[in-house]
Amino acid sequence: MAISFKYWNECIDPLDMQALWNVPNVSAEWEDAGETKGQKVHLSRDPDGQVYLTQTEMKFHHMVVFQAVAEIIVRRHFTGKIDAEMICAIAELESDRQPLAQRYDKKAKATHLGIMQILPKTADWLASEKGYGAYQLKGNDSLLFRPFENIYFGAAYLIWLSSFDQKERSEEFVVRAYKGGTKKATHKSTLKYWQRYLSVKESLPSRKSLEGRKSVEEVSASLALAKKSASSQNTGGTYTYWDSVASPEDMEDMWNHPVVSKEWTLTGEKQGQVRFSQDDKKRPYLSRMELKAVAEIILIKHFSAKPLKVSILCALAEIISMRFLSGIGPRPGIMGIEYSTAVWLYREMGFRAYRISSADDLSKPFVSMYFGASYLLWLLECEGRLQPPQYVIQAYISGPKNVNLQDTGPEYLKFEEALSYYKDTKDTKQNPRDQGSCTIM
Repeated sequence: MAISFKYWNECIDPLDMQALWNVPNVSAEWEDAGETKGQKVHLSRDPDGQVYLTQTEMKFHHMVVFQAVAEIIVRRHFTGKIDAEMICAIAELESDRQPLAQRYDKKAKATHLGIMQILPKTADWLASEKGYGAYQLKGNDSLLFRPFENIYFGAAYLIWLSSFDQKERSEEFVVRAYKGGTKKATHKSTLKYWQRYLSVKESLPSRKSLEGRKSVEEVSASLALAKKSASSQNTGGTYTYWDSVASPEDMEDMWNHPVVSKEWTLTGEKQGQVRFSQDDKKRPYLSRMELKAVAEIILIKHFSAKPLKVSILCALAEIISMRFLSGIGPRPGIMGIEYSTAVWLYREMGFRAYRISSADDLSKPFVSMYFGASYLLWLLECEGRLQPPQYVIQAYISGPKNVNLQDTGPEYLKFEEALSYYKDTKDTKQNPRDQGSCTIM
């Protein structure tokens, strides 16, 4: 089923579009990204071109009641019947908020579709037999790729499960039944899904304490700073060039890397004028091949005797920055290292292979990778002994004070998934940094 959306306007009705523009946090995020009310709004895409809903678009926030897709659906159709946070957490687990997600179910011999991974026959049944008729498929299964329709039927199914067999059911029953069916709601096969759901729900912005949440003004300022940084790097028309953010020595190492030089030559890049790839919003990012090469060069030149792996650094970059040169949100650069942390590592811990003069330096891939590796090493060796891998990864992602070894949490699960992108047998044979039992993970 080949479906593709480029704009929000292509997958939601004008009324729904207006409703999203009326959500302060959504409109602020869109305007910061250069979108204009009354014009088509681009759907966000990751560097591999996959459409996804941002946290702001998908979720609503406590206190200021920032409403978005899930909250609009609940308010319109299910007030008092379901918690929008439940919808958001399940969408995160089912599809990672990707409207075009598809998964074939061999047992059901059918394909789960969209953000909530709804089966078309389930949506038809809810509409025709259970009275949930605000949206109708009428044989057009592709409508389930539209966020509002999909979330509507996902919420309706959750509500139906909440009173399954005319009994008031617990949240645990509903969530586990959503995953495995009512017969598996108490089976061990759905227990891990329930545990992951609790972790995701706890991590939603609306669940965090007010002390730990940034204000809209702070988020907007961070976005503006990232945009300014990216703009200052665009020295060659619409492209950002590697040569403007990497030293001549680092560029020589990249050109001497056989895989990099081959790819750059095939794509027509020339020494002194190597362009970054960019998404549909003109945001520069590193390909996975380029990211691996940067990690390999940094580890070989500066950490050759240390127990660090290329694949670990790359997986962290994948989930923290999605490989975007300027990072995502308030965490700058491909490794998401804060400026204050980099300065501390440089001044106090002696990691001085790269100078750090301003926060803009962290948008340089080699600088960010170096200080990311430095911080990872410090976490690994802190308190005078080697820390377990799970502690190190959780501490890097969420901060040392937020580590919970009893609960891996959604970010660690995403890290494990990202790790699979960089554990290629052929590459591992070529890369000694990913061999041996002494290295982390």
